[in-house]
Amino acid sequence: MMTHIRPSWDSYFMQMAQVVAGRSTCLRRQVGAVIVKEKQILSTGYNGSPSKLQHCEEVGCLRQNLGVPSGERHEICRAVHAEQNALVQAAKHGVAISGADLYCTHQPCVLCTKLLINAGIKRVIYTYSYPDQLAFEMSREAGLEIVQFTEETL
Repeated sequence: MMTHIRPSWDSYFMQMAQVVAGRSTCLRRQVGAVIVKEKQILSTGYNGSPSKLQHCEEVGCLRQNLGVPSGERHEICRAVHAEQNALVQAAKHGVAISGADLYCTHQPCVLCTKLLINAGIKRVIYTYSYPDQLAFEMSREAGLEIVQFTEETL
């Protein structure tokens, strides 16, 4: 008889974020985000072009073509970030997210961090680091808990 190992809640929701990332249309990185409150998924988002616009897969990536390093020049990117899309989907459908946690495949950038702070997200759990020191500093100042996911620490 095989023993089934049931994932922790954090592992379960992080696995969900990985599945959501599979819908990404970004050429540089696939990011998924899941907003959770009281062990219930409230909203999801992945990075990609706004609705009704061509995807980066179809038109290319200006940041990649210009050799822009990761973490810089977000304003010339076609894509909406996964965290932003999760927030927008919650707002679009009238879902209250204040006090919720955000599970994300990647550490949020400063643009997303500011939105998460104002939306009332209390904790961000991510797997992969992102080179944005200002985001980390603003999170700390606002009391937004930022936790890198590992099975050992959660």
